Amino acid sequence: METVFPSHEQAVVPVVGTTAVFPVHRIYCVGQNYSAHVREMGGDPTKTQPVFFSKPSDAIVINDSPISYPMSTANLHFEAELVVALKHGGVRLNAEQAQACVFGYGVGVDFTRRDLQANCKAKGQPWDIAKGFDQSAPISAIKPLVDCNNIDSARIWLSVDDVLKQDANTDDMIWDVPSIIAELSSYFELKAGDLIFTGTPSGVDAVSAGNCVRAGIDGVGELTVNILKGE
Repeated sequence: METVFPSHEQAVVPVVGTTAVFPVHRIYCVGQNYSAHVREMGGDPTKTQPVFFSKPSDAIVINDSPISYPMSTANLHFEAELVVALKHGGVRLNAEQAQACVFGYGVGVDFTRRDLQANCKAKGQPWDIAKGFDQSAPISAIKPLVDCNNIDSARIWLSVDDVLKQDANTDDMIWDVPSIIAELSSYFELKAGDLIFTGTPSGVDAVSAGNCVRAGIDGVGELTVNILKGE
C-alpha cells in the first residue's frame, strides 16, 4: 500500500539477556500511587484514588540516550517508576488474569512539565501537555518476569548528579501491579506491547540542562539520562 509519507519507525525497547526487542503499543501511566507522593502533591492518600493518563509510544527514550530539555517549561520534574511490560492483554481482567499478562519489568522516568500541569489543574483543564511530550518516557531494558525477584518489595531510587533524591520501596504502592492492570482493563482493551508506568514515590523535584539523572529498582535494573540544553 502506497503511503503519502514514509511510515514512522515503531518504538521498541531492548530485552535484557537477549537480542530481542519489545515493540511498544501504548504507554499507560498511574498517578498518585504512593502515599507519600500524594501528600507531597497536597493530597490525602486515604481519599485519593490513583489516576490514569497516557503518553505517546514515541515518547520512549532508551537507556543512556540523552534528552533535550523540553520546550515551554521552566520546571521539569523527574519521577522514578516501576514499568510493567505486557505480553498479552484483554478486558475486565481479574487479578490472576492480570498477573498472567506480565512479560517483564523495567525502570522508567516519567518526566513532567510541572508548571504546565499546575496551570492546567488550576483552570480545570486536561494536563496532557504536561505529560505526553517528546522524550518524556525514558526506560531501561526490560527484564523478563522469570528473571525478576521480589518486585512487590524492591528498593526504588533516583539521583541527580549523584545526589539521592528518591529512595523508597515498591511495597509502598497503594495499588499493586495486578490491581493496576485489572483496573486499566475495565477502561481499555489491553494488548501485547503495552507499557504501564506504575507511579512514583515522594522526592520529586526539578532538573536542569546539564544534569545527569540515574534511577534504579533492585532486581530490575538501572537507567541513566543526561539532559541537554533544548532548542
